[in-house]
Amino acid sequence: MSGDKPVPEPPTFPGRSWLLPSALLDPDHDPDHGQPGRRPKRTPRDWVVDFTCFLLAVFIGLLAVETVNNEPDLPPAHALLDQVLGALACAAVWLRRRWPVGLAVAMVPVCFVSNTAGGAGLVALFTLAVHRPFRYVAWVAAASVALTPLFFWLRPDPDVSYPWAVFLAALLTAAIVGWGMFVRSKRQLMLSFRDRARRAETEAALRAEQAQRLAREAMAREMHDVLAHRLTLLSVHAGALEFRPDAPQAEIVRAAGVIRESAHEALQDLREIIGVLRAGEPDDAGRPQPTLAALDTLVSESREAGMKVVLDHHVTDRAAVPTSVGRTAYRIAQECLTNARKHAPGAEVTVTVSGAPGDGLTVSVHNPAAPGEVPPVPGSGQGLIGLTERATLAGGRLDHGPEQDGGFGVRAWLPWA
Repeated sequence: MSGDKPVPEPPTFPGRSWLLPSALLDPDHDPDHGQPGRRPKRTPRDWVVDFTCFLLAVFIGLLAVETVNNEPDLPPAHALLDQVLGALACAAVWLRRRWPVGLAVAMVPVCFVSNTAGGAGLVALFTLAVHRPFRYVAWVAAASVALTPLFFWLRPDPDVSYPWAVFLAALLTAAIVGWGMFVRSKRQLMLSFRDRARRAETEAALRAEQAQRLAREAMAREMHDVLAHRLTLLSVHAGALEFRPDAPQAEIVRAAGVIRESAHEALQDLREIIGVLRAGEPDDAGRPQPTLAALDTLVSESREAGMKVVLDHHVTDRAAVPTSVGRTAYRIAQECLTNARKHAPGAEVTVTVSGAPGDGLTVSVHNPAAPGEVPPVPGSGQGLIGLTERATLAGGRLDHGPEQDGGFGVRAWLPWA
């Protein structure tokens, strides 16, 4: 309804969202590409992680300061430059979420020049492995590993031999890359779960909407098929009473009885349909649905209403006809009789039903042109469309149209296994 308030969308990951990274909480975040104009808001967890990474870079840098000071052949100016670059690299760690690729690339030459920037370089490499695809990580990690032997050749570690220093540096780089890729794969798994849940919710909403639409269409067809037959009887007999006030008393009584009976049946059918709408169980409430066996009763009602109807029934075992097929055949004949009563009053209608298991069930209804002028009768014009839909849903087909004698014919085939 128009006065209802929109239902808020549930969170993507319900629970303690502050424990999750902002990349998982942002529904529009792309884990493979940066978004320069838009960054997700940091969660408390992000602040804790960023501050921890900053402290880790500073701690590793402070450990490297002693090594720099113990290098015998290092000029004092170079040692000062090393420490200044290390401090700037640690401060640049706070930019790792905004520019992970740029920071990681910049750290390769900085770490080659500055020993105290090693901690910031590891943090930048880890961030790159978490936030970007492996092709970026491979290039940066390969460049870093390639420069490692040259770095320790120019600036050997006084406490560790050259082979061990190169090996440990390469091993540490591989461990950082592996750890970052593990974190990235875990996040991608969670994002895939989020997308899958979204698709499932969307598909469920579409299925529910489609089911509601199909239910409305089915109920509309049922109301049209059921009520049109009854109300047409009412219209025909009420029109006869209106245009023939001098009719014999017996004919007036008979017409009034048909009007009363038709009105009662229409109300009963309408009550059943409303009950089905409320209960949602079309097969468990109300009177049983008509089948092919009720076709004789339908023809008798039409004859009592003054129609000329010929029923040509060639199905010997009517009980063997499937319930759904028989109901569809009944509705087709009912709608055709209703249309003939409205558009060709006084014409003789022929209803032919034939078929056998394996061959299918055929329903044919034909009426010639009306013998006189046809008074205008209101109608929705959806009857034949509904019949075609019924036959198609049952797995059959239906053809209709004018014939050479000026009449109208409807022919339907329904599967009967």
